[in-house]
Amino acid sequence: MTRETWATRTGFILAAAGSAVGLGNIWRFPWMTAENGGSAFLAVYLLVILGVGVPGLLGEFVIGRRSGRNPVGALRDLSGSRYWGIVGAVSALTGVALLSFYSVVGGWILRYLLVSVVGPVTGGAPYLAAPGPYFDRVSFGAEAALFHLGFLAVTGGIVLGGVRRGIELGTKVMVPAVLVLLLGMAGWVVTEPGAAAGYEFFLEFDLTTLRANAASVLAPAAGQALFTLSVGAGTMVTYASYIGEDRSLPFDGSVIALLNTGVGVLAGLVVFPLLFSQGIDPGTGGPGALFVGIAGAFAALPGGDLLAIVFFGVVTLAALSSSISMLEIPVAVLVDEGGWSRRRAVGVLLALIALTGTATAFVPTLFDFVAGMLADLLLTGGLLAFLLFAGWVLGPDAIEEYVTGAGSVATRFATPWLFAIGVIIPVFLVFTLLTTAGVDARIGVWPTVAAAVALVALALVGLARGATWRGTRR
Repeated sequence: MTRETWATRTGFILAAAGSAVGLGNIWRFPWMTAENGGSAFLAVYLLVILGVGVPGLLGEFVIGRRSGRNPVGALRDLSGSRYWGIVGAVSALTGVALLSFYSVVGGWILRYLLVSVVGPVTGGAPYLAAPGPYFDRVSFGAEAALFHLGFLAVTGGIVLGGVRRGIELGTKVMVPAVLVLLLGMAGWVVTEPGAAAGYEFFLEFDLTTLRANAASVLAPAAGQALFTLSVGAGTMVTYASYIGEDRSLPFDGSVIALLNTGVGVLAGLVVFPLLFSQGIDPGTGGPGALFVGIAGAFAALPGGDLLAIVFFGVVTLAALSSSISMLEIPVAVLVDEGGWSRRRAVGVLLALIALTGTATAFVPTLFDFVAGMLADLLLTGGLLAFLLFAGWVLGPDAIEEYVTGAGSVATRFATPWLFAIGVIIPVFLVFTLLTTAGVDARIGVWPTVAAAVALVALALVGLARGATWRGTRR
């Protein structure tokens, strides 16, 4: 079976950017920013994107293009070890886990879009009159499960079309549409009274707040960066495996990160001024803030019905551009490793995720666990494994792949990049895992840093022994 490739470079960039430009930016980013200090969180988040996200993205690109395979085949074939193949298989499970809660949120979005569209005919969208009670009623239960299935069906239909006719074609429409619509809304909201307070909360750099909260902000900022860039789940390994020609991976990765970050900042420039203009506290509501806070703002604005259609239309497109990438990971594994047809792989996986997603739609505590701790652990652990693999298993081959197609400027950073993904970033990722577990609160920040260094050193010793063992076997 001939393996598919991207038709154009633009298609690859938009597909990868579409994976990143999703609910992580428009749904999760604003409330994470609000709960973690506003501009202080934004500053740390941007630093993590630049220092961790972009190098990590390139690490996954190198593995994917070098192997031309999904995460399972890539790690197994490039290492010659079936154990690395098992590590890659976790990526496929990560995609299933992510979609198990993401499709529920996608169902919320789809529902809000549909009731917004029919609102002018039925006398107004029901959430406009009572945003909080309405969200509480529809967020979990049978209706939430039904809309989860509808959102999942749309996702499966796009992935079923394949790389070129499904994913590439869909994201070529969705990503530009999201950017244009968000730009339009950002231009409109600036005219609203009280919007300046929202800009101040989101953009005004406060060094005092940042110093006081840097440690507590670091873990959520890192988790948000990994979630929005779609690194750690094998998505970028899979997407890079479809590249059919030599391209500059540093250039493509930088463009994708820029698009992703731009959408996140644009979402903040829409959401926060809109909330402040209506006197709504952006720090309340948690995961439901987008639905409760924004819906309440639309209810108080002239032409709110029309604005709601535009806004939830944007969020629906963004949600789909990410959900198709999550489904494509396990689909690629079944097609490449199991020899399944794309139709069979999509059908079986949709049936599986329909069950797991329905469970999260009925059990809020399960939803919170999957969307929170489990997702963070899988993404952080996945990126850690990919970077250690690229830095210490591929090693010089990773640099060779990095410089292929790259310009002279990007080539100069090849060796520093390899050191960063092999040593510095793994220490950072382990540190964030430890702080998420509350280790820093018990033993202090610097002892936690020392513990992260020690754990990474042990991992590197294990990798060195594994390489020696494989060399002896050969």
